[in-house]
Amino acid sequence: MAKKLQTDKWLFASFAGLILFGLVMIYSASAMIAIKEGSHQYYYVLKQSVWVGIGFLAMLFAMHFDYHRYFDRRIVYPLLVVTVALLCAVFSFPRVNGAQRWIKFAGFSAQPSEFAKVTLMLFLAYYLEKRTGEEDLFVKTLVPCLFVTGLLGGLVLIEPDMGTALMLCVICLVMCYAAGVKTLHLGLAVAPALVIFAGALLLVPWRLARLMAFLHPWSDPQGTGYQVVQSLMAVGSGGMYGLGFAQGKQKLFYLPFAHSDFIFAVVGEELGMFGALAVLLVFAVLLWRGVRAALIAPDKFGMVLGMGIVAMIIVQALFNMSVVLSLLPTKGIPLPFISYGGSSLVPTMFAAGILLNISQYSGSAIGFETSEKTKAKRMPRRVVATRKR
Repeated sequence: MAKKLQTDKWLFASFAGLILFGLVMIYSASAMIAIKEGSHQYYYVLKQSVWVGIGFLAMLFAMHFDYHRYFDRRIVYPLLVVTVALLCAVFSFPRVNGAQRWIKFAGFSAQPSEFAKVTLMLFLAYYLEKRTGEEDLFVKTLVPCLFVTGLLGGLVLIEPDMGTALMLCVICLVMCYAAGVKTLHLGLAVAPALVIFAGALLLVPWRLARLMAFLHPWSDPQGTGYQVVQSLMAVGSGGMYGLGFAQGKQKLFYLPFAHSDFIFAVVGEELGMFGALAVLLVFAVLLWRGVRAALIAPDKFGMVLGMGIVAMIIVQALFNMSVVLSLLPTKGIPLPFISYGGSSLVPTMFAAGILLNISQYSGSAIGFETSEKTKAKRMPRRVVATRKR
């Protein structure tokens, strides 16, 4: 049995820093919006504080719950069934902004698609661990992973939520690659997925209009390109040092979703390039310590699960920043730990807690005094090959 070590303090500090920073920036970005809506200036930040409290309890629980216990079909498969049921249940609720993504109950709303990410990661880590030694078998190993990913991603895609569906596919790709699935097999899986996403992008009029706005935002700055233009104006006006905390202008009813999906634009405007780079640096530390914890986990289950969690957080963060900087078409993907919204924050904090728990065991079964030969036996073959080179 792997010996439990200390939690990775760098990793914990990264999570805590991003969460606290998010509360500060949500206040700055939402105060005037809340007043305009007839509430007090702290309305949104207080609501987010409640979600942070719930998320902290979830993260604390996950930190102290041995991640090895998730390797249980009595947990994985019921969770998968419940997630599918919730993803189907959203279609019985009214549309909000043209989409059916939320389940509403007693004044609260939640997006099951955010919980689907955690469910998928637990299933893939469980199944890929069960198929250790059979990674080269396309039908027996990869096809079930693709089926479950396609089921969850397909339900999310028809909500419609193309961004989250794409995130589910990225999580599957990263975890399968980390587990040792053949690159050729992954390529065969990626090709049809790209065709599906290209069709969903090009054959749906409003998505095509969004793509055109991304390519030529200034051709219609008051119409389809409005959000992109306002985001670029916010980031550009911040310069090197920013206008100062709470001094931003674009959040004053110019930039839509300034406190949620486009909060990074507010960071760029108020804290400047150095503030934006500081946020990027914290995510880089998270990437470093998260990958390290995963690679030296005492078992394949922990390694694959840890890599999935890191991929979910980092890829989503890069996607959000790229949208704000007009490097990718506009899509409603929140910035992890910073954007307003409990549906994204709570599951992400829970996943962060699992990663922190994995870090408590990372290195315990290997030990720094052991030989490279002993380490190689415990490492996935792709990691071993990389180290040898």
